[in-house]
Amino acid sequence: MASVGFVSATTGFPGGLCFRYAVESSPACVHPVAAYADGEIRVRLPTATVSEWANSEQVSIQGAQSLDDGNQLLILVEKDFACLAPRENEDESDMFPHPEESGAGC
Repeated sequence: MASVGFVSATTGFPGGLCFRYAVESSPACVHPVAAYADGEIRVRLPTATVSEWANSEQVSIQGAQSLDDGNQLLILVEKDFACLAPRENEDESDMFPHPEESGAGC
């Protein structure tokens, strides 16, 4: 994410339905914001915040966004850590190293 500035994924459901999401860093963004359109949730994060997060032990980026009805949308983006024990059919090539790699079990 930090080097590319954009990650996305799709999860398929029966009936051809899909859940899509994307997270992107943006130099124009000053705090985390989220949008929903055309079946996709997109979260934009400040580039400097993403760089600091990706290159430190910081686990999450948090934010809140005011909604039209007066409520707030809480935004939380967390690092995806590699599992401590291998799992079948799990591609962990793009995950962060687990902070407890020397421990046992996931």
